[in-house]
Amino acid sequence: MKALILISNDDGVRAPGLVALADALADVGDVLIAAPDRERSAAAHSISLDRPLRVERVAPNAYAIDGTPVDCVYLALHHLVPRKPDLCLSGINNGFNLGSDVFYSGTVGAAIEGALRGVPAIAISLERQSPQDFSHAAAFAAALVRDILGRGPDAFEPETLLNVNLPSGPVRGLRPTSLGRRIYRDQVAVRKDLRGKDYYWIGGPEERGPDIPGSDCTAIAEGLVSVTALGLDLTHQPTLDRLAAWWPGERLGQP
Repeated sequence: MKALILISNDDGVRAPGLVALADALADVGDVLIAAPDRERSAAAHSISLDRPLRVERVAPNAYAIDGTPVDCVYLALHHLVPRKPDLCLSGINNGFNLGSDVFYSGTVGAAIEGALRGVPAIAISLERQSPQDFSHAAAFAAALVRDILGRGPDAFEPETLLNVNLPSGPVRGLRPTSLGRRIYRDQVAVRKDLRGKDYYWIGGPEERGPDIPGSDCTAIAEGLVSVTALGLDLTHQPTLDRLAAWWPGERLGQP
């Protein structure tokens, strides 16, 4: 039986990056697309619990959903797929998802949802450029998926995922990386509408971050593909150990 690959994204079901990824994987396995009906960038891990979702079948193997990337993966895994997928891919995103971007990214959020549901997951992002060409990123993704599927069902540890970022241009090499620091200028722009009421744009442009050896940002700066392993357990063990020393024996608040 061919592998079943679920694909989602945060750029929308008709985004060129998703189309290129699905085309590249057509010879690797059976592809099912479940993606937002419009761009939902920076949706992170938001899920729609306060309204119903609508689904439109836009192709025999593709569904447009009027929700977040997480909605799409959740709905697909619990309702749309004929069986449990072998992989969940999210992308190819138009723009990097490096360092702290993983906490905001809808691309990464979709992959995290797959991992939460027990499906090995990969988020894939490509450096933004104009005009954008996803061909080399899609070819790399197909090769990566073939390699991972060839390693069998235990290739991934439980509740983990890969966050892959590619520079524009031909692939020069790959480096397993840790998360770096991607820095943006913090700002709030205050403007007035036609009725004289204030409205706000938040978030500023990217600024140069620190060069951290072994990080995703550093690998990209050197022209390499970064592959970062992410885990779903956010426990910070050193702080947990400190808390245990502060409050031994569950004594806080006890006489």
